[in-house]
Amino acid sequence: MSTLRACLFDLDGVIVDTAKHHFVAWRRLAEELSIPFTEEDNEGLKGLSRVDSLEVILAKGNLVLDAQTKLQLMDKKNAHYLELVSTMSPDEVLPGVSAFIADAQANGVHIGLGSSSKNAPQILELIGLKPAFEAIIHGNQITLSKPDPEVFLLGAQALGLDPSECLVFEDAVAGVEAARAGGFPVIGIGSPDVLGAADAVVPGFEGLDWQAIPGLLA
Repeated sequence: MSTLRACLFDLDGVIVDTAKHHFVAWRRLAEELSIPFTEEDNEGLKGLSRVDSLEVILAKGNLVLDAQTKLQLMDKKNAHYLELVSTMSPDEVLPGVSAFIADAQANGVHIGLGSSSKNAPQILELIGLKPAFEAIIHGNQITLSKPDPEVFLLGAQALGLDPSECLVFEDAVAGVEAARAGGFPVIGIGSPDVLGAADAVVPGFEGLDWQAIPGLLA
């Protein structure tokens, strides 16, 4: 394996837990469309783009809508979501993330983001981590959702590195698939039962430092 020179992080579920805000925003929109939407349904949207998430919800309600209406619905959902996340603060960074990023940087490792969220820059700003990221690739810059590797390939390109030199951290099956498809080593954040396709799986960043990474990937 190439020497690792960078980390590419997903945002939702890896750096912060915005899933709860997405759930409330999607549920609010689904209720307006008279479509039932549960936490289990929300799990199925993990890693999907906004447009793909809407398609899943519309299919659940057997609704066929024109492109303009879909755009309006996505804007409405995003307005709900931004209202919910506008009060986010550094307290919402998941345990161990800030310390891990600082440790990686102290070891000369570059830090990048690869997220399908169009709101990623604002969220990084709110939680105080934006200055740590040399490359921020988000939903407004990509045309293909995970499991397509585009978002991570753009991240590696922005850092001037080969995919094999960039370690991806992902909490979603689609994200792990995207990393593997792009030729990136990937560590899953969550359960090995769900993310078994990753090179290694850890429950979170608490207690994790950069020195431990080679051993995990061995």
